[in-house]
Amino acid sequence: MPEQTYGYVRVSSADQNEDRQMVALSGKSVPAQNIYIDKQSGKDFHRTQYQKLIKKLRPGDLLYILSIDRLGRSYEEIQQQWRVLTKDIGIHICVIDMPLLDTRQGKDLMGTFIADLVLQILSFVAQNERENIRRRQAQGIAAAKARGVRFGRPPEPLPENYHSVYQRWKAGIITGAAAAKECGMPLSTFRYRAINRYS
Repeated sequence: MPEQTYGYVRVSSADQNEDRQMVALSGKSVPAQNIYIDKQSGKDFHRTQYQKLIKKLRPGDLLYILSIDRLGRSYEEIQQQWRVLTKDIGIHICVIDMPLLDTRQGKDLMGTFIADLVLQILSFVAQNERENIRRRQAQGIAAAKARGVRFGRPPEPLPENYHSVYQRWKAGIITGAAAAKECGMPLSTFRYRAINRYS
């Protein structure tokens, strides 16, 4: 069976556009039926289309990806997956944005050393960028909370009789179950809203 050429595309979410990666793969004449696309995070390799691709690959096949972070963002997992693809399965990989990462080239000791070094640097950069993004997101959320920005859905408005019912419940005139029933809400919701509003 002749060796096959494949392409792998990953975007982090369904609303992101994969056009740039698809254009790069079409420029390498990758058959459309051999392009596998995942629309999810690169935090690990438990991705549906990637797993299908792995099962298709045979020794000598060629896999194109646009950049190393399309493969993944965890330093150790990129390194491990690269070894699985090139050593265990025995395919060639070409990273289009980084010509030094083309396992068809530089088969001598120096070429292999340079490719391994570049891979380590790029996979480290990919993970470092992911951690920086998460840190910036956390800082942004913390700053927004400090400014009083509230996250999540706004609470449902309270029934008009809530305050008077709450006062009767607090005074022990009616039970929590009766109070919740008068307000038309579950007992747990009645208590939760009471804690948040009056505590």
